[in-house]
Amino acid sequence: MKIHNFSAGPSILPKEVMQKASLAVKELDDSGLSLIEISHRSKNFVDIMDEACDKALNITKLRGKGYKALFLQGGASQQFLMSAYNLLEKKAGFINSGTWSTKAIKEAQLLGEVIEVASSKDKNFNYIPKTNSIPADLDYLHLTTNNTIFGTQFKEIPETLVPLVADMSSDIFSTNFDYSKFSLFYAGAQKNLGPAGTTLVIVKEDILGKVTRKIPSILDYSIQIKSGSMFNTPPVFSVYTCLLTLRWIEDNGGLDEIGKKNKIKADLIYDEIDKNSKFIGFADKESRSTMNATFNLSEPSLADSFDTLCQNAGISGIKGHRSVGGYRASMYNALSISSVKALVECMQILEQKSK
Repeated sequence: MKIHNFSAGPSILPKEVMQKASLAVKELDDSGLSLIEISHRSKNFVDIMDEACDKALNITKLRGKGYKALFLQGGASQQFLMSAYNLLEKKAGFINSGTWSTKAIKEAQLLGEVIEVASSKDKNFNYIPKTNSIPADLDYLHLTTNNTIFGTQFKEIPETLVPLVADMSSDIFSTNFDYSKFSLFYAGAQKNLGPAGTTLVIVKEDILGKVTRKIPSILDYSIQIKSGSMFNTPPVFSVYTCLLTLRWIEDNGGLDEIGKKNKIKADLIYDEIDKNSKFIGFADKESRSTMNATFNLSEPSLADSFDTLCQNAGISGIKGHRSVGGYRASMYNALSISSVKALVECMQILEQKSK
């Protein structure tokens, strides 16, 4: 039976990426050595890191525009702190659109004044809040572009004169748009990029070196740039698999084609949620995420029946986050349109059987 993997992360990866990564674990490029036993200082791995960083800048169209790409550790959670360490001198602004924004605010508060420029907490984060006024005296404005737990996503990036920082862990490389709007953005790899273990950070160098505090070496972007993401031993398998995924994106038409397929998948699931009497969407329609569709049953008593239908169809990973409940279909880049159709068919069968 084919398994349709809707997991929110770690999540589905392209089959060809998994096949190449597994071969490299046995032997990397006829080197006689496994990927996971080569020196991170060897030419083999330095070339891998350099190509991965270069492709990240190429895909975002930021090459030659003053940006550097890094592959670090600690996930987005470490970036909540690291971004504040490097950028927060007096005051930072945050758009609070969910759990991860809340966590980022908590970390930044350790280092300076933090204000919420906008928040959707009043409705349990089921919408993206509007930013009517952004103070000009902020060191930076931080937002989370996509919210996996609540299934909301920024459709338009706020216009601001202050540096813009983004956690893009769950929708990076999911469509084509202007990445140059951001001075810094980061993404845990385990959604659209690769396995858990590394975090892509892309930073514009001219925003660094402006804080007066001493920054711990491992948290200093400038030091990480100088050391080529290898201030400490990098997670070689995760970085290599990210490189394979970046190659896969380029080989499959780039972000334009990726974005078209992701829209088809999102339209399929949301069309069914809206017309099926047995389901209710969680997120406000104008804020719905392309990556994570959140929904619930209109009749809780149908849960066992729906769960059985999904299990029999090979559908995995659609349980909602424990803080929200219900269901969540995560439709990252590597998920096929046929997998979404399989889920939609289960939803249709449930409605037919329940009439």
